[in-house]
Amino acid sequence: MSVFSGLSRPLKAAGVALIGVAVVAAVIGGVTVLNTGGDQNAGPSTSGEPTSPGGESSSNPQPSSSAPSSAPSSPASSAPASSSAASSAPASSQAGQPGGQPGQQPGQPGQAGPDQQATNKWVTLRVYNNSLIKHLAEQAAADFRSSGWNVAEVGNYSQGNIPATTAYFRPGTDEEAAAKQLAKEFGFQAQPRFAGIQNSSPGVIVIITKDYQPKQKG
Repeated sequence: MSVFSGLSRPLKAAGVALIGVAVVAAVIGGVTVLNTGGDQNAGPSTSGEPTSPGGESSSNPQPSSSAPSSAPSSPASSAPASSSAASSAPASSQAGQPGGQPGQQPGQPGQAGPDQQATNKWVTLRVYNNSLIKHLAEQAAADFRSSGWNVAEVGNYSQGNIPATTAYFRPGTDEEAAAKQLAKEFGFQAQPRFAGIQNSSPGVIVIITKDYQPKQKG
């Protein structure tokens, strides 16, 4: 006895139609499941393919990045070398300039000679008469002043006999250059101070004797 026994024909037809629809739905569902399973199986395979290029690309950029880094390094290293060479060139030129300047300096003392001579005349002169000629020290002092010398004192020296007119100085002071310049200008000698006047007042001590020749007026 079948399931449809006792049913009217219209109901039997409807039941058969429902069974047919169910079968068709089952078939469509099975096909859908198969297609879905195939897509899922194909998905991992396709996703696996990008991963392998991705892995290769991650490994390949390292050599590619190392290659550019080595290429710029060589120009960079060569550039500082050239700059260092350029910096050495100005250094040599600058070293040459100072070499020429010291060569000019030795000539300066010779050019400053007149100034030094004028400075020497500002050194104090103390003029003393050691002769029997009256006012000979005053005459010598007038001659010195007329030539621009700084005479600060005029007197007599009676502590002993001086053999010749002499300008006495303290060695190592500005008196030495002044005494030698004065002696050369007026034709007598210059010597270091002797013991008798060693502690006298500062300045060039000029002791005038009878051999002094006053300047002729006019």
